[in-house]
Amino acid sequence: MPGKRIQFDEDTLSKLTELGRRRMATFQELADEAFADLLKKHNVPIDLRDALKKSVRAAKSRSSR
Repeated sequence: MPGKRIQFDEDTLSKLTELGRRRMATFQELADEAFADLLKKHNVPIDLRDALKKSVRAAKSRSSR
């Protein structure tokens, strides 16, 4: 799996660490959730299943016109 290095200021990293502890989630799980939310916000499919659902919805809306 490819990786990228990102940097956070001390306060943000501290808050993310605390959030992970409270939710008993790893940093990777928090990052996956955050990026999935960002992609969803911008209507970008997050996986093949999501892409297929969006494709079916688009086809239905085109055919109902």
